[in-house]
Amino acid sequence: MSQRVLIVEDEESLAQVLSEYLSLSGFVTDVINDGSQAIEWLKNNTIDLLILDLMLPGKNGLDIYRELRAFSDVPVVMATARVDEIDRLIGLELGADDYICKPYSPREVVVRVKNILRRASDDKKAFEQILSINESTMQVLVKGQEVSLTRAEFRLLAHFHQHKDQVFSREQLMSQIYSDNRVVTDRTIDSHIKNLRRKIQNVDAEVDCIQSIYGVGYKFAL
Repeated sequence: MSQRVLIVEDEESLAQVLSEYLSLSGFVTDVINDGSQAIEWLKNNTIDLLILDLMLPGKNGLDIYRELRAFSDVPVVMATARVDEIDRLIGLELGADDYICKPYSPREVVVRVKNILRRASDDKKAFEQILSINESTMQVLVKGQEVSLTRAEFRLLAHFHQHKDQVFSREQLMSQIYSDNRVVTDRTIDSHIKNLRRKIQNVDAEVDCIQSIYGVGYKFAL
């Protein structure tokens, strides 16, 4: 199945050329020219990589990137017309996977996209050798060994897995695992996470995939 790339770029001719080069390399492409449309589109569509221009009408690339990271860890290539802007972006440690400066070579961008997606695929394979989660069967494997979890523990782990590196408060986690609005306390979440960690580390003591963030909550960090 072809990998899908979204190009968010207000220069329509540039976006079209880049789209054509990516298509010739076997990618499926979509183009958005207005920043205000990007987040809603991204919430309703699945892509493998995003090429995101910094200066856009409606909403700029930095704001789009920050909002995107609240619900997706899709690889992002940030584009800008200024070299010094790339230095500033790197200094901000936004976490984008790559930065390109316009005018850029479409051929070079295609190469970079392929390299990023290859690395992402390799990282996923390496990750799944440590921890594998099947949401349809509720099966969890730690280094190939099945771990028996309660429904609440599984829903917690699956939620963390879907939102890698995002920090969640106890209140947010409670709303994710208890949809019936039952009354639960912070200690309930702490207890679930303690049990979840214990069960995983009973298989391998070095696998600690849930990190406590003091005064805030928890995040997935494997």
